[in-house]
Amino acid sequence: MGSGNLTIRPEFILLGLSSEPGQQKLLFAIFLVMYIVAILGNLLIILLIIRDTHLHTPMYFFVSHLSLVDACFTSVTVPKMLANLVSEVKTISYAGCLTQMYFFFAFGVTDSFLLAAMAYDRYVAIRSPLHYTSVMSRSLCVGFVASSWVVSHLHSLLHIILMTRLSFCASREIPHFFCDHQPVLALSCTDTTFIQMLIFTEGALVVLSPFVFIVVSYALILVTVLKLPSGSGWRKAFSTCGAHLSVVTLFYGTVIGVYFQPTARYSAEKGRVTTVMYTIVTPMLNPFIYSLRNNDVKGALRRALCRKVETQ
Repeated sequence: MGSGNLTIRPEFILLGLSSEPGQQKLLFAIFLVMYIVAILGNLLIILLIIRDTHLHTPMYFFVSHLSLVDACFTSVTVPKMLANLVSEVKTISYAGCLTQMYFFFAFGVTDSFLLAAMAYDRYVAIRSPLHYTSVMSRSLCVGFVASSWVVSHLHSLLHIILMTRLSFCASREIPHFFCDHQPVLALSCTDTTFIQMLIFTEGALVVLSPFVFIVVSYALILVTVLKLPSGSGWRKAFSTCGAHLSVVTLFYGTVIGVYFQPTARYSAEKGRVTTVMYTIVTPMLNPFIYSLRNNDVKGALRRALCRKVETQ
């Protein structure tokens, strides 16, 4: 291949969700509202947990960090997508593409590890309620969160180092609304077999190990619940784990469907639609799941509103 057709540091073009002007305006309005709701909802959860002492528990410590990660996760891709929907220029620099990819991986993996820590928290709450506060100590919770951030950033750094080894040919068009690694790999003229294998195996280990941990935790919760009086046991389990299970299902149900397949079988159209689910829809829904289905959060919100009214 001639050197004139090969580019080491290209400028990519993000094709986005649609090329129809009418559809782009509608999509811009829809996703702008969803993004604002996601950011405000997650920030509200964080503020409630910080300000209300009733929520100063290990469970809500994890929820506050999950809300922070969700707000950051959706902010990695959505602002650029919104800008491209109203702009004629849809390019992203090589450095910008890798930066977006880095933080997308980092926040996504942090999300999965936090969900695993929350599963263990729910197991301890049901298995040993009298020893819950001593087992889920402050140092253990901080350790879980810190480990989530460290592992996720190391994982992301490895992926980006691998991506920097690629060279690209004539095509610079990414059939997506952000720099996801699957469509970027498809543009490379470099042999990506080793990179795909490493990303697939290491990625499976990092993403699926928290998922397996969650499954095991809920299996142990089920065993514990079956030993309790039938009515009270199931009610306790549902009230304690219902919100977390909903979030886990939303997150892993879409992530596994998109990323655990070879690049050759990757469908750009399916990838775009499914990615919208966990980059925009899931971060938007999580605050509602933790508020509408949680009496503690609803109580904290009522107390905050009452204080606001009293001060006026």
